[in-house]
Amino acid sequence: MSTYVIGDLQGCLAPLIQLLEEISYQPEQDKLWFAGDLINRGPESLETLRFVKSLGNNAKVILGNHDLHLLAVSYGHSALKRADTFSDILTASDRDDLMNWLRQQSLCHYDAQLNVIMTHAGIPPCWNLQQTQSLAKEVENKLRSDSADEFFAVMYGNKPNQWTEELTGLDRLRAITNYLTRMRFCDANSKLDLKSKEGPNTAQKGYAPWFNYPTQLPDGCHIAFGHWAALEGSSPHKHIHALDTGCVWGGSLTALRLEDKKRFSTPCSINWKNS
Repeated sequence: MSTYVIGDLQGCLAPLIQLLEEISYQPEQDKLWFAGDLINRGPESLETLRFVKSLGNNAKVILGNHDLHLLAVSYGHSALKRADTFSDILTASDRDDLMNWLRQQSLCHYDAQLNVIMTHAGIPPCWNLQQTQSLAKEVENKLRSDSADEFFAVMYGNKPNQWTEELTGLDRLRAITNYLTRMRFCDANSKLDLKSKEGPNTAQKGYAPWFNYPTQLPDGCHIAFGHWAALEGSSPHKHIHALDTGCVWGGSLTALRLEDKKRFSTPCSINWKNS
């Protein structure tokens, strides 16, 4: 049995099918982890969402910022943006079922045997393993509750941009969500810069990629994440695994086999951004 973490799909189903063939995926044996952003920007958001859902217990799905945006739009708390490509989901006959399934997914997943934690954007330097799991659960519980609407209504925003345990209510949930789904750069105190989105060498003064700071995770713990296509799947640390290799932008779709950390990639033949 093997466990594969797959980077941001963003509505690119055909490359996913090709990648599963590349790794000789065996549904009765293998497990798939998806690092978030299942949908948006690519051409097959609805089909991708249905396919991943159909994998059942074989798939472990982490929510990304695009997945949360879809939920906010679906529940009437945001409008479609010009570059969004998931309008087919909003009009699908199984829309409610898909949205209910998406709300049940996690913001982080940790496997103690493999000693690997997965989130969409990474783990802030100020959080240990127990904090990360506990704080992610706070947002997950809200998403699954009858009061999820009130979170979607205030989910967007760059503040608060520095973690403190004194944060409460919806501000606290927004901060947790930003750390787990939008983070790229922060300072030594884990204060976020959510405006800079380019490569790791473009940080503003006083900021650096989050993974350049000492971690509070257990010794030997590996972090798998997506979100940051400008990294091109590269990080300077052997225990940090960047898996968004820009499939939707004409790059490739990447899977990491967790047992031996071997990578597999399949190219995306079309740059959907420019098509």
